Amino acid sequence: MTTTIEPAEQAARAERAAKAAAPAAEEELPAPPADEEDIPVPPGAPRALLRSLLGPHRARITVAMVVILVQQAAMQSGPLLVAIAMDRGIPALRDHDAGPLIAVIAAYLSLALLSTVLQWAFIRISARINQDILLELRGRIFRHAQRLSLDFHERYTSGRIISRATSDVDALRELLSEGLQELLSVFLSVCYISVLLLVLDWRLGLVSLVSFLPLGLIARSFRRRSRRVYRRSRTSAASLIVRFTETMNGIRPVKAFRREPANDAAFGVVNRQSATAMADGLLEIARYVGLSRTVANLWITGVVLLGAFLVTDGSVELGVLTGFVLYLRRLYDPIDQLAMFLNSYQSAAAALEKISGLLAHEPSVTEAAEPKELPALRGAAGPAGHGSADGAVKGREVHFEKTRFAYRTGKEVLPAFDLVLPAGQTVAVVGATGAGKSTVAKLLARFYDPSGGRITLDGVDLRDLATPELRRGVVMVTQESFLFSGTVAENIAIGRPGAGREEVEQAARAIGAYEFIAALPDGFDTDVRKRGGRISAGQRQLVAFARALLADPAVLILDEATSSLDVPGEQAVQRAMRTVLAGRTAVIIAHRLSTVEIADRVLVMDQGRIVEDGTPEELIEGSGRFAELHRAWRDSLV
Repeated sequence: MTTTIEPAEQAARAERAAKAAAPAAEEELPAPPADEEDIPVPPGAPRALLRSLLGPHRARITVAMVVILVQQAAMQSGPLLVAIAMDRGIPALRDHDAGPLIAVIAAYLSLALLSTVLQWAFIRISARINQDILLELRGRIFRHAQRLSLDFHERYTSGRIISRATSDVDALRELLSEGLQELLSVFLSVCYISVLLLVLDWRLGLVSLVSFLPLGLIARSFRRRSRRVYRRSRTSAASLIVRFTETMNGIRPVKAFRREPANDAAFGVVNRQSATAMADGLLEIARYVGLSRTVANLWITGVVLLGAFLVTDGSVELGVLTGFVLYLRRLYDPIDQLAMFLNSYQSAAAALEKISGLLAHEPSVTEAAEPKELPALRGAAGPAGHGSADGAVKGREVHFEKTRFAYRTGKEVLPAFDLVLPAGQTVAVVGATGAGKSTVAKLLARFYDPSGGRITLDGVDLRDLATPELRRGVVMVTQESFLFSGTVAENIAIGRPGAGREEVEQAARAIGAYEFIAALPDGFDTDVRKRGGRISAGQRQLVAFARALLADPAVLILDEATSSLDVPGEQAVQRAMRTVLAGRTAVIIAHRLSTVEIADRVLVMDQGRIVEDGTPEELIEGSGRFAELHRAWRDSLV
């Protein structure tokens, strides 16, 4: 039987976690994430993103604009032709001359057909542009989210990133596929009709155009009020996704600690907030449409009365007034379309703002401006380390030089940390929770950059290495041993993309995983499914070690790689560890003394400092913390 280094502390931690997870019907549920938890948006970022998306499509956008210009001109000629038919064609027909009326009818039908064809062409061109833009945007979000540093993903939940790539992109899709066409149609029809109204009769035209003043004030008020509503709507939509994904990802503890009622209540809070935000948006639309319709109807009534007076006065022909009224209806009918566009626009503007904030966020761990290469491996066995099967040292020297580090929201974790790991040495790091063990591992893997000092690999600062070079040289195996959906072979091959099937099987055989993989229904071609749920925790860990062996790194970091395994699983993994560690520089973050015993050197950490350093035998024979832990472990085996 094996025990953890700090059994009492782990038991207390488990008790605290159980209490925290237990349902509390009488307690007040915490409020959902507030707006300040959203990703900050730099000034001008949405506009810059929009320019970058539209830039590659300038030529096609120009063609689409020309098409819609001609289409609207053809479509808006209808009432003018009606006026000509009434004032010129019908009187000519009375004089037995059907030519003018036939010409007007032919022109009307031809322009209607032209308008239909051009409308089809515009929809086809704009649809391709829209889909290309959305394809590029989704790809950018996915690539950028992968590029962002670990501190970003630890600060912001995955649900917010999912929201950016799904619901926010959908909001932009609605605007691009429907809203922009409506906007262009409304804008061009207003321009054409305004000119035609003035051409038909400048007096009635001026009276009609004055209505734009109250309509403009109403639209301005709607835009200002709805902007706040739709920002809240996008935030609440993201909170819904966050709550849902968090619950589904933690479904096992949810069921184990009977969290269903509490989670349902918490989800109900954000669900109601989302519904309220959506309802507020609909109310703003209703207010806008109602006021606009009232103004339009009053203005049409006034213009018709004035036109009737001018007709009886003989200064305006009946056909002109008829065409004028038809144009007025066309002028005011798009009010509802404009309302839907403004609705889509405000939703899309809020979505674009949030997407631009994500894409403008730069990784805190940056790529080297002038990357350096690591020196060639020396290949000689060192006195302090394990040799590989052929006696060669595959590892590199690691040096923490006055390294300082503090997380964004906490105090300094590592104050002036100094450590030298000779090439090929296996070092176990132990200590209480919060001592800085995992921070050392994350800094060495360059998931974070130190706030002071530096970390070198064979004398080269990690910040001066290109990311591919660093990832080839330093590999981390974590407690979770995450496996992707796909076959066992594909998960092992992640260690070295392009590796052949024979190399994959050889790595599995060297680790001791070949037998269990061969026994799977489809062997190496067995789909492990989501998170590797088709195989056990110990088997997942063996696959992870095979992946690490295939990667053949110079430095290997094992972060509590056996802490969640049972005794048989741990023994199998420890045999694999000896194979993987041979000849490499290794850092083992461990809670189990059975894992520590395979190390050449043990470091005991406390509050970011090394308080004990020596071989396992030296520290066991001493009177320090590690000796006490070892004695407690030995007593537990009796």
